[in-house]
Amino acid sequence: MTLASTAKAESSLLLQTYDRHPLLFTRGKGVYLWDDKGKRYLDFLSGIGVNSLGHAHPAVLKAIQRQSRRMIHISNLYYHEYQSQLAKVLTQASGLDRAFFCNSGTEAWEGALKIARAYGQTKAAGANGSAKTGKTRILALDGSFHGRTFGSLSTTGQAKYRDPFEPLVPSVSFVAFNDVEDLERQFDSTVCALCIETIQGEGGIRPISKEFLTRARELTQQHGALLILDEIQCGLGRTGRFFAYQHYGVKPDLVTVAKPLAAGLPLGAILLTNEAASAIHPGMHGTTFGGGPLACSVALEVMRVTKSRLGHVRELGKYFRRQLEGLAKKHSSVREARGLGLMLALNLDDAAKAKAIAQQLLQEGILINRTHETVLRFLPPFIIEKKHVDQVIRALDAAFVTTESASGASNLKIEPSRSTQPKLRRTRSQK
Repeated sequence: MTLASTAKAESSLLLQTYDRHPLLFTRGKGVYLWDDKGKRYLDFLSGIGVNSLGHAHPAVLKAIQRQSRRMIHISNLYYHEYQSQLAKVLTQASGLDRAFFCNSGTEAWEGALKIARAYGQTKAAGANGSAKTGKTRILALDGSFHGRTFGSLSTTGQAKYRDPFEPLVPSVSFVAFNDVEDLERQFDSTVCALCIETIQGEGGIRPISKEFLTRARELTQQHGALLILDEIQCGLGRTGRFFAYQHYGVKPDLVTVAKPLAAGLPLGAILLTNEAASAIHPGMHGTTFGGGPLACSVALEVMRVTKSRLGHVRELGKYFRRQLEGLAKKHSSVREARGLGLMLALNLDDAAKAKAIAQQLLQEGILINRTHETVLRFLPPFIIEKKHVDQVIRALDAAFVTTESASGASNLKIEPSRSTQPKLRRTRSQK
């Protein structure tokens, strides 16, 4: 099928939930994708963080071929050999005790919220001698994104996603991002869980501050609540460690992962402590497809290869970040370069410019995307090399010159005075 015929078929047959780019990809290899006309694209989006090992990685293909010939699916009423193996790898990497496997990030998050409510009821019942308690409040952060199901939407701190589906799950409140005082003000003994993306992804590649996460850990322990971290995008090697929270010296009670776990096959996971797991017993949660033998066997290979690439991710991430910071100094459109490892971004001063630059890179055969309106997001595969970073930086540099010239701006940054430059206003997260 051609691009035109595919788009026409989709327009009449599919629920219209995506504003797709007019591209029809037919194959991928390594860091590249090819469209139906044979044009090659450098993939610096990785399926929004899913293809962390690139496309058609030999270890992934070998695992798929081997296991698909043996067994693709059985019910979770029975055992297969890979769930416990994968759980061991993930718990050892995370420092947590147990795992639950599902199909996606949003399913993992839904399960985490159920565990939080069950845990809150158990804790409060133990204290009060009654199962009917008020320890059900959930705190989440402004700017967060946890998925599109009802529980995930309810804890997503962006009204544009929640408003069309109100009313959502009750007893959820939002804390200002990285605002310790607001966190302390809202926290009390009725909170069963505090939900945090260690690095906000869709919200603009914004890392949580060490001060905020440390205080979050203290408050959850003080009030008998769970600290739940969403590492669906920032986890599993993306920052140069298996988990982003390992950069902070803070361990959560529960963490959710998904995107790169099975290299594009549907698989998510909840990792949690024995204490948090004590609130769940057979019959309270489950899944038909989650944790099947094909996905788990592939995930074992993904974890093995990812472990060998962590040092490379840290090295290339530092190099990429330095190059982005160079662009930020050079071009007046750039407010900030930020992120960690190979989860990086440029925050621009204008949504139209960000859109234009992403589009210009696409025309030149480079895939990135724009999130939170003004943020250019980079999630390249872990197998990139410096030459790929240099290619992206050159393309960005040229795109900034074009867009800034078109808007009448100089491509050389002239710093305004401190009193008139919003960029230099220090927020709590920068102190």
